[in-house]
Amino acid sequence: MRKAVIAGLLAGISLASMVAAQEGAKPATPATIEAQQAAAASLPPDGTRDADFALRGFLATRSDPIIRNADGQPVWDLDAYAFVDGEAPPTVHPSLWRHMRYLKHHGLFEVSRGIWQVRGFDLSNMTIVSGETGWILIDPLTTQEVAAAALELVNETLGERPVSAVIYSHSHADHFGGVRGVASLEDVQSGRTQVIAPEHFMEEAASENVMAGGAMQRRAAFQFGAGLVPGLSGQMGSGIGAAVSRGTITLLEPTDIIRETGERRTIDGVDLEFQIVSGSEAPSELNVYVEAARTFLTAEIATCTMHNILTPRGAKVRDTRAWARFLDEAVTDFAPKSDVVISSHCWPQFGNEASTQWLSAQRDNYRYLHDQTVRRMNQGATMAEIAESVPLPPQLAEEWSNHGYYGTYSHNSKAIYQFYLGWYDAVPANLHAHPPVARAARMVDALGGGERVIALARNAMAEGDYRWSSDLLQQLVFADPANAEARGLLADSYEQQGYQSESAIWRNQFLVAANELRNGRPDNFATQSEDLIAAIPTQLLLDSAATRFDPGKLERDLLTVQLNLTDRGETAVLEANDSVLIGRMGDTAAAPDVTITGPRQLMLGLLFPKLPLAAMQGAGLKVEGDAEALQQLLDALDPMPGTFDVVTP
Repeated sequence: MRKAVIAGLLAGISLASMVAAQEGAKPATPATIEAQQAAAASLPPDGTRDADFALRGFLATRSDPIIRNADGQPVWDLDAYAFVDGEAPPTVHPSLWRHMRYLKHHGLFEVSRGIWQVRGFDLSNMTIVSGETGWILIDPLTTQEVAAAALELVNETLGERPVSAVIYSHSHADHFGGVRGVASLEDVQSGRTQVIAPEHFMEEAASENVMAGGAMQRRAAFQFGAGLVPGLSGQMGSGIGAAVSRGTITLLEPTDIIRETGERRTIDGVDLEFQIVSGSEAPSELNVYVEAARTFLTAEIATCTMHNILTPRGAKVRDTRAWARFLDEAVTDFAPKSDVVISSHCWPQFGNEASTQWLSAQRDNYRYLHDQTVRRMNQGATMAEIAESVPLPPQLAEEWSNHGYYGTYSHNSKAIYQFYLGWYDAVPANLHAHPPVARAARMVDALGGGERVIALARNAMAEGDYRWSSDLLQQLVFADPANAEARGLLADSYEQQGYQSESAIWRNQFLVAANELRNGRPDNFATQSEDLIAAIPTQLLLDSAATRFDPGKLERDLLTVQLNLTDRGETAVLEANDSVLIGRMGDTAAAPDVTITGPRQLMLGLLFPKLPLAAMQGAGLKVEGDAEALQQLLDALDPMPGTFDVVTP
């Protein structure tokens, strides 16, 4: 029963499932081929720096490229991008193709004296620091299976040692989720393994995908290319790495917290200094300087690509000005004493000069984007206008890592506008516009009907204006979802834009949309791990349940349920009325309609996957009072969010 409860709980984060190849992919059109040629002509010289740095220090990789879970199912394929070689095909932006030529490398790499990285085993890197007695591991990847495989490679190549410490650089799952593949709860509880994290790590790691988890997971499927396979017409990585591994996300609670920049720790004989950069790429994040090795790890505030200020999957908007300020602090305080700069994604920068220039260029990139967006914003430009008028400037484009393989100038400038002013552009016509389906029906009618819209879209596609053809066809698909010709043409239009995208995740979004228009949307959703759910505070779970409350289904004006969580020593009250559901921790009701007592897992089984009350009682949940009232409350909760339509209404 415990596993049945867990299996139904909150929507998960790990989404890059690569299933059957997308059907119906088409070749690049003449317009796309021309666009790719123009893009290639505009790129800076390739040079030898990235080709050298991406492979420097290579020691070994796995002989078997397939990493499997305990049931023998593949969770990762190291050779998935082996086909990326030579000149770019017409279906891939030449800059993105170049990027994947370097990003595809996998294995164990030495980066400085006593420091190594395992790269290409997941979206992120695992950094290994040699202590006096064991390994200090920074960012143990996303899932248990790939982390265990990475550590196995380390031990086989360098000699087996225990793990003396794990450091989480920040609160995103690809930087902590594999921890149980390299350490156990017993190791942590006994003190054999320390777990170090920035302040507020547990709160942020547990909460980011809870409240908006259903919508965020569905959107993330587009961002990371769920349903696509790597290929010339398919997925081409995720900009900061290949994809997200499909194993088990785990979590062990930190034993030591870093709160301020400049804090130091001596861990297993290694002197470390920390820089707190929370509020930039993650709400809880730190960088690590390894003094003896003169090596600075920038976590995720500096990588081989411009990052996202607002992720397409959805999240709180990040502070670009603070991000640039943290990078400037890295340039002034850490770069001068560093011979190598590494990050938790992509390849390192070797040498003080190269490292300093790389950090400085990325600082200038974020600062330029911020300042020029705000400058145009204060001149009255809207977010859409700013996105067209503030491109990556040539002087910054000379640095390849400033290119938008993950975040883009277009998307990020809109995010900065939103950070300061919100979504509304002050044009009253947009204040109370019709919703998409109603607007689409009116728009198609105004344009002269469906056949006229298709004719206009075909003309736009013939001219290579896929942005306009997609706009037209999306209106028709929303007005008439059964129009197979419109759906097929919209898929074709999206596909060509995907081929032309320098950003890997823009490519993913266009190609997933095309795939769903042709082949239908997926019905399966991943679920979060037991560890992650256990870490979520009960109050946050109650608040999340309240977002699924439909007051119209409650058959009484007021209903009170007391919860006694025996395994946690917690009490709570759920109070439902004709408008809202309120959860209060540490409270008791004077005269509750019903009281339920038992472990939290069983109560979550009622509130989230909505398992039958009788089954929960059979598993040990005690119900006292009006059981019918409890059932009424459960009936008023919407089911857990599943998949929903995006490219169709």
